Amino acid sequence: MLKRAFSKLTVGLAFSAMALSAQAVNVTGAGASFPYPIYAKWAAAYHKETGKQVNYQSIGSGGGQQQIIAKTVDFGASDDPMKGDALAKDNLFQFPAIIGGTVPVVNIDGIEPGQLKLSGKVLGDIYLGKIKKWDDPAIQALNGDVKLPNKSIVVVHRSDGSGTTFGWTNYLSKVSADWKETVGEGKAVKWPTGQGGKGNEGVAAYVRQLKNSIGYVEYAYAKQNNLSWTQLQNKDGNFVQPSQDSFAAAAASADWNSVPGMGVILTDEVGENSWPVTSASFILLHKEQDKPANAKAVMNFFNWAFDEGADMAAELDYVPMPKEVTDQIKQNWAQQIKAKDGSAIWE
Repeated sequence: MLKRAFSKLTVGLAFSAMALSAQAVNVTGAGASFPYPIYAKWAAAYHKETGKQVNYQSIGSGGGQQQIIAKTVDFGASDDPMKGDALAKDNLFQFPAIIGGTVPVVNIDGIEPGQLKLSGKVLGDIYLGKIKKWDDPAIQALNGDVKLPNKSIVVVHRSDGSGTTFGWTNYLSKVSADWKETVGEGKAVKWPTGQGGKGNEGVAAYVRQLKNSIGYVEYAYAKQNNLSWTQLQNKDGNFVQPSQDSFAAAAASADWNSVPGMGVILTDEVGENSWPVTSASFILLHKEQDKPANAKAVMNFFNWAFDEGADMAAELDYVPMPKEVTDQIKQNWAQQIKAKDGSAIWE
């Protein structure tokens, strides 16, 4: 009788230990700096509500892809969506988690946020080193009512492999034939001019410190660092301000099933109110999971973020993924993310 009671107690303790272990699963992710402000905000709120931790390192999209492939993190994050063949090669699953906008930021005395107007061609010529002064006629023609200084432009770009850089250079390749021919697009490119900062954080810091500089960062970094962003001329020819509404306008016609891994690129989209350098940020998971509990914890977090985090995203001027898209993502989790024995992890 005592032996049976002890056996029941042992089983009970084992199940309790398993339950505690399941509750204590914390997950790690790494990658894009573009979504870091919202991932950090979500993680803090999620921890407060559930007691579970999501640790995310902002190391750039290139690092995020490398670390998930190497299985040193539970999830990777990238603003440069991986193509179908690359996903298949490493048996990865990709889904969009948030939408936001990259904005040009400047440090020019007397220029307020949203005051300066730039076009894609002018931006391309600045980053090619062809336009060297702020009072260049090409810039002044767009800003007839703004007094611009006869000062050399200090160009700032990313120094690390970056999805933000991919979106930026993809946009410049669409609006500047010279840029496309001489530099092209990618997470890392051979910059014709300027100096590099690591992460959105590094670019924002340089622009804040260097007079007469220009850089590009995710909109939340511009606002958090009190930087002066610019207007941009979009594909319809309108000058627009960065905002949640203009990012949403660019994403309005996105067909998320048009490419493998839902890897839609949203730069230079049509629409009178569309922001030209809009992009989604993506999460990467292995389809076959060595640690199914960790994978489930990752999906639990993003499920919570999709269902509960829209207002937090809006506060930082990101655009939450539409419900019809997140419903499809969750269906895909159930169908494609498996434990080693082939069993579904998400149900």
